[in-house]
Amino acid sequence: MKSSRNANRIMLVAAMTLQLFACGPADTPAPGSDLAVLAQQVEGYAEALPGKPLVFPRDHGPHPDYRIEWWYLTANLSDAQGEPYGAQWTLFRVATRPRDAANPQGSWQKDQVFMAHMAITTPEDHLSFQRYARGAEAYDLARAGVETGPFSAWLDDWVLQSRGEDWLPLEVSARQGNYAFRLNLQSESPLVLQGDSGFSQKNADGGGSFYYSQPFLQAGGSLWIDGREVPVSGNAWLDREWSSQFLQAGQAGWDWFSLHLDNGEKLMLFQLRQQHEGNATDNFLHAGLIAADGSVTTLDPQRIGLQALRQTSVAGRDLPLHWRIELPQIGRQFDIEPLHPDQWLDVDFPYWEGVIFINGAGPENSGRGYMELTGYPATAERH
Repeated sequence: MKSSRNANRIMLVAAMTLQLFACGPADTPAPGSDLAVLAQQVEGYAEALPGKPLVFPRDHGPHPDYRIEWWYLTANLSDAQGEPYGAQWTLFRVATRPRDAANPQGSWQKDQVFMAHMAITTPEDHLSFQRYARGAEAYDLARAGVETGPFSAWLDDWVLQSRGEDWLPLEVSARQGNYAFRLNLQSESPLVLQGDSGFSQKNADGGGSFYYSQPFLQAGGSLWIDGREVPVSGNAWLDREWSSQFLQAGQAGWDWFSLHLDNGEKLMLFQLRQQHEGNATDNFLHAGLIAADGSVTTLDPQRIGLQALRQTSVAGRDLPLHWRIELPQIGRQFDIEPLHPDQWLDVDFPYWEGVIFINGAGPENSGRGYMELTGYPATAERH
């Protein structure tokens, strides 16, 4: 049985890799690099463009006309003693071919590969796991899929779902061996349309994704760490994105921050890095300060100061785990540091994703959050 599962996983990874690395222009990241998947141009899929309004609850569900999308949850948690923990649940959907124009209402999920990531961060450790599956038609088939009403996204027993007919509250759960979590997620605050009314530009020349967040989720439940239950509570952040090409030619990867500030505000900031080691001003920056009512103040990218303070060797890569963020437009400055360095997801498409502390003067400049670093090559590949 185990060898059969391994064979299925290898076949699904191969199918995903062949699709993702097909038909790409020569100046995109090379096949085999972590992010080649996101920079390929393939004909037949819908293109994410500004001006298209997002509609709910429809857009909580799948978008089969687009090649890639994800449901991405991170939770900053504490136990009864105040010790910090984290949980991540992510489902990626990748189409293996464009939808059949002659049969647009056909069995679209059979042409999808789903990849899921689960991670738990403890004060001293970080555990990460992955799974793959082909699309299924209904949850009770226990493979993988997404349904809109009521909302449910799943891969086997790794599930994010509404607890009733409405979008909120949600419940997320996942188990791998002796490690698991189950969290209830609730919020009275509205979801947030990122970028230009839900279109998130990722390049100075255009191109990007549809992107919204639910950054005000309150989380409560339990982690199971090596079989030991740890009751936890805290803040969670759900991101939703879909597109057919997230990166443009010449972009190597990104540094992304979701910050829960102690004064109740949220801040989302990302930087898309150019492949060449040139002027940092060539990177594409975006940041938005989110007030408690969900309104967003988009910051002038020319006035965003994002400085990597030092490099740390993790998993054979030099990673910038310590940062200084300066936002003079809103009078904010704080330093970012990880809970601990080794929050690396050693999966087929690896990246760093983990719990961070926000250090600064006053509650408007302090808190906790999550940071994601992608597209950094192994040290040996740089020489």
